[in-house]
Amino acid sequence: MKSFAPLLIEWYHRNKRSLPWRGQHQAYYTWVSEIMLQQTRVEAVKPYFLRFVEELPDVFALADCDPDRLLKLWEGLGYYSRVKNMQEAAKTITTEYHGVIPDSFDALLKLKGIGRYTAAAIASIAYGEKAACVDGNVLRVFMRLTENPADIRKAAVKREVEKELEEMMPAEAPGDFNQAMMELGALICVPNGLPKCGECPLRRQCLAFLHDTVSLYPGKTAAKEREKEDRTILILQDEEGTAVRKRPPGVVLAGLYEPVNIPGHLSEQEVQAWAERAGLHPIEIEALPASRHVFTHLEWRMKAYRIRVGTLEGIENKEVPALVRMKKEEYAIPSAFRAYKDMIY
Repeated sequence: MKSFAPLLIEWYHRNKRSLPWRGQHQAYYTWVSEIMLQQTRVEAVKPYFLRFVEELPDVFALADCDPDRLLKLWEGLGYYSRVKNMQEAAKTITTEYHGVIPDSFDALLKLKGIGRYTAAAIASIAYGEKAACVDGNVLRVFMRLTENPADIRKAAVKREVEKELEEMMPAEAPGDFNQAMMELGALICVPNGLPKCGECPLRRQCLAFLHDTVSLYPGKTAAKEREKEDRTILILQDEEGTAVRKRPPGVVLAGLYEPVNIPGHLSEQEVQAWAERAGLHPIEIEALPASRHVFTHLEWRMKAYRIRVGTLEGIENKEVPALVRMKKEEYAIPSAFRAYKDMIY
């Protein structure tokens, strides 16, 4: 199996995509891009990455950024805890490492929000350390190459693959090796459909291809069923704008701004009663299209209403605490509410 590394790296140099974070062997660019790329497609990440590094070109800028502005720059990428953790890590780097991102896997792993995959990416791509990046793409490639039936959802399996890949990767090009494995999984050895085995540089080394068992790998247990939660979204508006509120700490999407929303599915009559309890005196209540949003372990099923009132001034009570009027250029609205975002002003 060790013989596949030169073939793989040669293929990578000929076929790698032109990406804005490549060729800039900066630890910062690698860090930002890898965090953004978690559960987000490459093409979708490109404009976010360029906008982010233009405004926050280094660790110092990230550490000093206003939290609301930081969330606005991240708006649309989801998983906002990731960028909050990045800022915490950036503050640690400025105070403990004089603004220089650590150059070892072990030191990187101690930073807030940096797991094994991201630590390995930075250490190998930016600093040349032999550390294997093992994500879903890489696991799929490796399990097919080796006809390994183990369950890839198990942490012990992932660690074993890390060890084996670190033995195979060339000491002189660990970053290229890692990126080549990722690229092969993204472009050739794809999930959810037929892999492009005829174009694969490793087909003569791939046991699953040679034995016609590609469709059997990788093996994994079924994902746990998501919890489902019904919510009613209320777009509260007067002539001046739309009321939003900041989500509290310790909940999903904490620290982000949202339209007022209530657990359960309310009828129009129940919304009217809620508005009167809140002292809103609606001029009009308009039913809006239903929507849903899927998080990793949770699904929101949403009904929605637009409530027009004479004024939102001075309205703050247990029903509608700490409201502010929306300014799109200032506040990040999570993609969970994308179906209603265009109605917010």
